Amino acid sequence: MGTRFCLCFRPSNNISNLNDSADIEAGKENEKYWLPEFSLDQLRAATSGFSSHNVVSEHGEKGPNVVYKGKLEDGRLIAVKRYTLSAWPDSSPFLEAARAVGRLSNERLANLIGCCVEDDERFLVAEFMPNATLSKHLFQWETQPMKWAMRLRVALYVAQALDCCSSKGEALYHDLNAYRVMFDQDGNPRLSCFGFIKNSTDGKSYTNLAFAPPEFLRTGSVIPESMVYSFGTLLLNLLSGRHIPPSHALDLIRDKDFLMLMDSCLEGHFSNDDSTELVRLASKCLQYEPHNRPNFKHIVSALVPLQEQTEVPSYVLMGVPHGNIPPKQTVLSPLGEACSRLDLARIHEILLMIGYKEDEGDQTELSFQMWTDQMQERLNFKKRGDAAFRAKEFASAIDFYTEFIDRGSIESGTLFARRCLCYLMSDMAQEALGDAMQALVRHPEWPTAFYLQAAALKSLGLDNDAEQTLKDGSSIC
Repeated sequence: MGTRFCLCFRPSNNISNLNDSADIEAGKENEKYWLPEFSLDQLRAATSGFSSHNVVSEHGEKGPNVVYKGKLEDGRLIAVKRYTLSAWPDSSPFLEAARAVGRLSNERLANLIGCCVEDDERFLVAEFMPNATLSKHLFQWETQPMKWAMRLRVALYVAQALDCCSSKGEALYHDLNAYRVMFDQDGNPRLSCFGFIKNSTDGKSYTNLAFAPPEFLRTGSVIPESMVYSFGTLLLNLLSGRHIPPSHALDLIRDKDFLMLMDSCLEGHFSNDDSTELVRLASKCLQYEPHNRPNFKHIVSALVPLQEQTEVPSYVLMGVPHGNIPPKQTVLSPLGEACSRLDLARIHEILLMIGYKEDEGDQTELSFQMWTDQMQERLNFKKRGDAAFRAKEFASAIDFYTEFIDRGSIESGTLFARRCLCYLMSDMAQEALGDAMQALVRHPEWPTAFYLQAAALKSLGLDNDAEQTLKDGSSIC
């Protein structure tokens, strides 16, 4: 990604001092720190005019907070997070927050390298991580599950990042999850710096209440110990290879049913003693009372002796390209082929076969909110939409799915994908494109969302954009 330029008028941090305490107060440190500011024209050029095919993730809380992949004139790849003006109407607190995060620069983070405040625009600019997210490698793998040694390394590196940042006064990380952990060109896990800044000045700190710390559910606010709880949920991800609610995991732990927590794909390729220690550590992090949770120095100390194959580079454990190794050639899936040909009948068949598999991790959130008759009535619209979709009554499906979406905050990526096809069947390509983008909000690395976006772009006559989007989808299959 090119040589990283110095952002700070003091020596940069490295792994040897990850656990050192900060010896300068945060306010004084910020006075010494200079965060480069990019111009809007620079970022527009880097992202090809904020092209839709450069979108790598999108979060819709109060408005789109989109992350683009970009390339600077010097060849460096960057991740550009774009906020709405309503999210940060005052530029001063935004700049202050950005500078505080920028000074955290270390090799356990996908570091912030700049920002932009121009007219009504607000941007953060960070190092781009080319080897995708933990979510993709842990939940959406195709060739091999993540190795046990790599899972232990992820846990340690993330804990070290959070310990280092806590010691420097940045003790609040918002919505720590598997999407926030990414892999650099060497296959090493890095924690996204974006999580230290809210998506808006008054936005929620957690998007899924089933995984939120108890104190957040009680008060709506987070404290430093909330990061420890969220780290515990990340440990559950690494242990189980799936989205497992903390309440369910703690029941299994209390019953000493540790094997039920373990990812069956590992097929016993892990130490029972080490897995037991990791389960116990997760249990400590998930304690109901914040003062009963360990701090990150304790967590790091507990994880260091569990590390395995420390001499093996991360890119080897991950099985990702490195150096002069040519990248794996990818081809379009059957759905990608159908979208490239605008074969809508075939797309319909495939979406029916896929079902709601991509939304399985969100079912807990659905059950969490299925308390009222109003919620049940809303779910009936989804059922009617599914029935109309199967019967190829696409206009009716659009109406029912729209009712479901408009009546609440729970959004299914698969539902947006289905309504997208219904719009295509109804010659409403612009609306279809909007739904394909919304599918990416829920599942930022879902090839289906990219392929449907390509179909919509092709329907709009934007063949070049459609071709690039097909390539993007195939690259993450």
